[in-house]
This record gives sequence, structure tokens and C-alpha cells, in this order.
Amino acid sequence: MKTVIDTKKAPGAIGPYSQAIVVNGMLYTSGQIPINPADGSIPEGITAQTEQVMKNIAAILEEAGTCFENAIKTTCFIADMGDFGAFNEVYAKYFTGKPARSCVAVKTLPKNVLVEVEVIAVI
Repeated sequence: MKTVIDTKKAPGAIGPYSQAIVVNGMLYTSGQIPINPADGSIPEGITAQTEQVMKNIAAILEEAGTCFENAIKTTCFIADMGDFGAFNEVYAKYFTGKPARSCVAVKTLPKNVLVEVEVIAVI
């Protein structure tokens, strides 16, 4: 059985998918980009965008009844590997349990943002 996670504290999906799904005690989030759910704005710069992504992820984790500490895997996409250090500084403040991670640079992300992160976590 699967449960769809949907919270107004994180931006809604911009396509035909959900914010996250829970299956067999595991949470799988869709990629989260730095949209402020209150007004749809996107902050400037990698640090501010990463902070917004983490706020969005926190809202989804909370809605699902879990937290950053229960993350077991993340997949991170950044637009420029030159931002890797700044991204890691923000990321490390949230993912203190150090889940397994992949991080790659990509040519373009939705809405031309600088960062997107997806998470797998235990509920």
C-alpha cells in the first residue's frame, strides 16, 4: 500500500507527480527545487536556494512523520560544480546523519534553478 504525501508547507508538484510517496515504511520524495511555497518566488544564489530546498524537504519529512536524521539516501543535482562547496555547507547543517549521497552537475534544472534534491528516508 502506498500513501501520497501532500503538504501546503512545500511547493506543489509542477508536473504529473506527487511531492512524495510512502511505501512499506519508506519515504521517497520527488526532487525538490527552491520554490517558496508561500508566494512562488525563487531566491537568488546557491546558498539561499539550497536553504529553501531544505525548508521544503523539512516540510515534506514532517508531513510524513519523519526527519532529516532518518534519511538514508539523497540525490542532489546542481547547475554548476563550482557551487559544490557552498551547497555542501548548507546541506551539512540539515543532513547531520550523513546519508549516502549522489551529487551531479546537470545542464539545466526546472525553472532554471541552481539546485534540486530528492530524499529517501525511513518513516
